[in-house]
Amino acid sequence: MAKLRITRVKSSIGYADDQGRTLRALGLKRLNQSIVHDDSLSIRGMIIKVRHLVKVEEVSS
Repeated sequence: MAKLRITRVKSSIGYADDQGRTLRALGLKRLNQSIVHDDSLSIRGMIIKVRHLVKVEEVSS
């Protein structure tokens, strides 16, 4: 299964509250923090919601 590295590159201050909660649900608390998630439809949906605040890269297993 493919994996995605998600990095928070921008603050959620000034954006809707649900976008900040989506970042927290992904596990991103601080700027420039990276996490690795399995590629799934639910994770992709969350990434799309905050695509202007994160950077996404595919990671080889």
